[in-house]
Amino acid sequence: MQLRDRVRLGLAVGVAKAVTTTVRSLRLGAASVMPGEISRRLHPRLLPLLFDQVSKGVILIVGTNGKTTTSLLLKNILEASGYLVVHNASGANLINGLITALLTSTTMTGRLTADYAILEVDENILPLVLQDCQLKEEGRSKLADSKTSLYILGLNLFRDQLDRYGEVDTIAQRWQSAIAPLAKTTTIILNADDPTLSYLGQQLAQKVVYFGLNEPELYLEAIPHAVDSIYCPSCGHLLNYRGVYLSHLGDYQCPSCKFEKSQSAVDSKEWSQILIGVYNKYNTLAAGLLAQQLGIDSNKIHHTIKNFKAAFGRAEELNINGKQVRILLSKNPVGMNETIRAVNEVKKAGKSSVTLLVLNDRIPDGTDVSWIWDVDTEELVELGGKLIVSGDRLYDMALRLQYSYQEISEHTTDYELIVKEDLPQAIATALEQTPSDETLHILPTYSAMLEVREILVGRKIL
Repeated sequence: MQLRDRVRLGLAVGVAKAVTTTVRSLRLGAASVMPGEISRRLHPRLLPLLFDQVSKGVILIVGTNGKTTTSLLLKNILEASGYLVVHNASGANLINGLITALLTSTTMTGRLTADYAILEVDENILPLVLQDCQLKEEGRSKLADSKTSLYILGLNLFRDQLDRYGEVDTIAQRWQSAIAPLAKTTTIILNADDPTLSYLGQQLAQKVVYFGLNEPELYLEAIPHAVDSIYCPSCGHLLNYRGVYLSHLGDYQCPSCKFEKSQSAVDSKEWSQILIGVYNKYNTLAAGLLAQQLGIDSNKIHHTIKNFKAAFGRAEELNINGKQVRILLSKNPVGMNETIRAVNEVKKAGKSSVTLLVLNDRIPDGTDVSWIWDVDTEELVELGGKLIVSGDRLYDMALRLQYSYQEISEHTTDYELIVKEDLPQAIATALEQTPSDETLHILPTYSAMLEVREILVGRKIL
């Protein structure tokens, strides 16, 4: 690196660190985005320069649901094996957030010391990240020539914030175009149970390994209303499903072109799980398989899984004034259907009778809340209990629940809907109504989850 480039790099890093210190000292936030934005303006090639300094591997974790839980679990596994890991723990998953996370581990001159970088990446941003890291130098790809290995973990693709992203097949096509030029040494890990991702992997020249479930006892009784992609990604014919685990994830094949589910590299029955929900089973398999690809001992992987604690808001459990609280982030139809499924399992055991739903429509949530009509809220209402609603769009949620009640009123008893505009009051009511031997479940959208946690624990996350 020439002297001029070193000075420019040092300036970008120095300014970013100064901004971080200022923002945090003035309690203006966590400074998880702004430092990256400013430093990137000062040095547009900063991200690939930082990637190049990671000694063993850059791991990009993408997908609609499960990024935070999977990345945190993988981080714990690697750190338990003695590796130094940098991770965007705040969840800031756009390019500026990735840069900010990497800069936290650099010296004032921009030197980064890390064995692995684990970065959860917004599904719409992955092509931009890969493009940013394919800077051409004398006609050659910088990323392809780098000593740093690249791993891309694709968890799933569901409809999420259609006002921003569009349909899943559009995103998958953009992923394929972005991954295709990468070096053949790149390792891709994909969810075989997702037809869109399974087909994507079958089109790639890089090394591709798959994870998935092989547990028919976990099949849903029917394909849910919020299903996304049950048509063949190759020919468009309706897929034949032997069974579905959640949304369109399951065991399938196409009767027309013979496209079928890719072979999984793991036996899901052999993997332990500590977090509730089928969706967390997928997160566990994804992190475990990637760790295996990195050469981590299986015993160490399983030991870490058994001692893992959930990331904030993702099946996170808190004890508030002697009451057990579980926060289940619910930000799209598939995610909310799965959290309802998990809550109902606890309800059936007689360990939960109060649920708080908090619906916001801010930028991090997606401004279109019509997705709640794709959620099978009838499943939540049918088992009865107290349902408390709050948030910016509480009346939309209350209306959805009332329609659900009208649909199945003859099948449910002991159902009560409570509407609270004031969120602190809603939380206080939920805690008061929850018996001491039960768990209060809170189902918030993303910005609502941040508010809920601040109220419960007295401090902000971001």
